[in-house]
Parts: sequence; structure tokens; C-alpha cells
Amino acid sequence: MNMLYILVPLALMVLVLAVAALLWAIRNRQFDDLESEGWSVVLDDDRKPPEGNERESQARNPRAGDSPLDQ
Repeated sequence: MNMLYILVPLALMVLVLAVAALLWAIRNRQFDDLESEGWSVVLDDDRKPPEGNERESQARNPRAGDSPLDQ
């Protein structure tokens, strides 16, 4: 019986900490967008199309950086 005087308040403190952590996560938008992070791995949007002079230099030498032995 004496152990309940320690365990009940301890359980209530753990409950309060869990609710505080949940409220913090909700307020900091941790649950807003669950889909886009998964799709960011699948979609490859890192490359941007070349503009202006870069496009012309690629047209003249499309394999720039490769050694002549690879051709």
C-alpha cells in the first residue's frame, strides 16, 4: 500500500509529460504534412535545366568531362 503513494504521483507526472510532448508536437507542426517527405525521396527535382550560355556549351561539347578514350 505504501508503494502506491509513490507510483500514483509518478504515473501522473509521466502522463503530464506525455501530454506536454504531444501538445508541443502539434503546436510545432510536426504532424502537418506526412506525405511530402516520403515523396521527396522518390522525386528527383535536384537538376535544373541549363540556361543561356550553359545550353550552348553543352550543345557544342555534350560529353564535357569525359576522357577521349571513353568514346
